[in-house]
Amino acid sequence: MIRIEGLTKYYKMGDSIVHALDGVDLHVTAGEFVSITGASGSGKSTMMHLIGCLDRPTAGRYELAGQRVDSLRDYRLAQIRNKYIGFVFQTFNLINRTTAVDNVAVPLIYARASGARRKAIKALERVGLAHRAHHKPNELSGGERQRVAIARALVNEPPLLLADEPTGNLDSRTGEQIMQLFHDLHASGVTIVLVTHEMAVAAQADRVVQMRDGKILLDRKVDDAFRKELLASGHSIVRASASRSQSEQPA
Repeated sequence: MIRIEGLTKYYKMGDSIVHALDGVDLHVTAGEFVSITGASGSGKSTMMHLIGCLDRPTAGRYELAGQRVDSLRDYRLAQIRNKYIGFVFQTFNLINRTTAVDNVAVPLIYARASGARRKAIKALERVGLAHRAHHKPNELSGGERQRVAIARALVNEPPLLLADEPTGNLDSRTGEQIMQLFHDLHASGVTIVLVTHEMAVAAQADRVVQMRDGKILLDRKVDDAFRKELLASGHSIVRASASRSQSEQPA
């Protein structure tokens, strides 16, 4: 699904060059559930933007679903995003003046797809929110708004779902419900890449990628022992885990 090789992103800030990503390699197979974690400034948000075709790398190669996308023009990137990728954000990014069903239908309207309203209702049913279809965002709870955002991300049935801190604005109980929804979607075959700084969230993925200073420090599959280590580690994974995992990086 995702093949990244030598991906690099530099920003010029005054006389300085910021290495947001510094020669990253990452392969994600269709159907995986991968979490990307790291402290602020580690490069995880830049990685998410590049994977989501919201930005272009300075150098390196990126293939999505077998197609090279790192040098495509803006209109082609927009087409790729609409066809292959669903986005879920921490702040929901809903249109306040429109109903849930109209928010969900936005990607379909952009793609000029037929039956937009019917498909939007179906997507809301998928996240258990069809009964709130005609409510506006300010009439919904935080968890319900995130479910609307997830329904919008899924309405085009993209093979890849990108989630950026999807539980960050939610209380712990609602966050657990949203994570269960991600597990259900993953079980249905959706590939999920989730960016988070919370180890309790990262540990629920099948694989954890930890970033630091624009590089991948650790890339390891999650088993029961490693999950316990993640949960005990707080906001970072101990260096010992990184050392042990070097031989476990996926090909």
